[in-house]
Amino acid sequence: MLIKRKQFLQMGSLATASALLPRFLKAFESKDAVPPGNKVVVVLQLSGGNDGLNTVIPFQHDLYYKARPQLSIEASKVLRLNDQAALHPSLEAFRNLYDDGSLGIINSVGYPNPDRSHFRSMDIWQSASQSNQYWNSGWLGRFLDAECPSCDKPTQAIEIDDVLSLALKGNARNGLAVKDPKRLYQTANDPLFNDVLRQHRNNINNQQVNYLYKTLSETLSSADYIFKQSQLRPTHTDYPATEMGKSFKTIASLIFSDINTKVYYLSLGSFDTHVNQSGRQQRLFTEMNDAVRAFVKDLKAHHRFEDVLLFTFSEFGRRVQQNASNGTDHGTANNMFLISGGLRQKGLINPMCDLSDLQDGDLKFKVDFKEVYATILNKWLNADDSRILGQQFPYMNFI
Repeated sequence: MLIKRKQFLQMGSLATASALLPRFLKAFESKDAVPPGNKVVVVLQLSGGNDGLNTVIPFQHDLYYKARPQLSIEASKVLRLNDQAALHPSLEAFRNLYDDGSLGIINSVGYPNPDRSHFRSMDIWQSASQSNQYWNSGWLGRFLDAECPSCDKPTQAIEIDDVLSLALKGNARNGLAVKDPKRLYQTANDPLFNDVLRQHRNNINNQQVNYLYKTLSETLSSADYIFKQSQLRPTHTDYPATEMGKSFKTIASLIFSDINTKVYYLSLGSFDTHVNQSGRQQRLFTEMNDAVRAFVKDLKAHHRFEDVLLFTFSEFGRRVQQNASNGTDHGTANNMFLISGGLRQKGLINPMCDLSDLQDGDLKFKVDFKEVYATILNKWLNADDSRILGQQFPYMNFI
């Protein structure tokens, strides 16, 4: 059978995606159940540089209103946490989590010598490098490298997207990018691919094409496994009909199954609010708020909330001073949310940002984000954080 150019390109596209499948994924096919207390991390990336000052709001600080005469949020509208801090009005579910002790907030998170480029700063966060280092692997990808050198102790990371982020690319192992397990299953089981495999498995001499068929064969098995696992215990909780709602619903179904995935990764954006920030941030926060509320409700109903840690990050915050377009420009330090039933520290984990002590109009970072990563790797995932991050960072006490 001759392969038409269009068919070959289709195969190539699928093989490119399937190359992201960790080889140890097939090892899961013989596993029976998720170990009791299996810890799961869910990483929510707020792409584009979310404005942290209008997220966790210093609503009693005169300098906040002075710097943002139009963009600041009125004290009468914020969701108060205490006498100094409040949340954006669209984050009602987060305030409820704060009230029941399931929300932690880390303020002034960043890194030395910050970069204002979206792409470079995101690379720094995803690779966990210093600002003067250029790494081709991500911190979660290296977690996979460390945890599964020979697949004796298989783990897995899934990004709910069509493209794999640097964060999940290791030196030897990669996570899997899949937006919809059913769609991956249907694509991998297209009759074309099965027909090609059947007729060409043993009579292809070209090395590159041989690799293509081998990768395709592995993809069929892995895609089938992930889809079947996602169907084992489908959630019956109502989720919003948004992309974020669908993504969290997929994650919940996989958490409740026997797939034993330890890391999930998803993104929301863009928060690049140079112009008319208020409306866009409100829309994005509403989508995030409603999806997280359903997700937490689902986890609690299935008694898994204590085993799941959800945290948010953005590549940088915004400048303190609003710009002339009712927006904010690229800044530096920011805040992070931590959500779990297993938090040791709750509420405001460290002091609010200091608006009276700025550097060139920007917030000064007080917590290196790699300290947060080290804490999660060591205390939640039971991994060798210094090996993964390349050096030892201090641990925090939120878990």
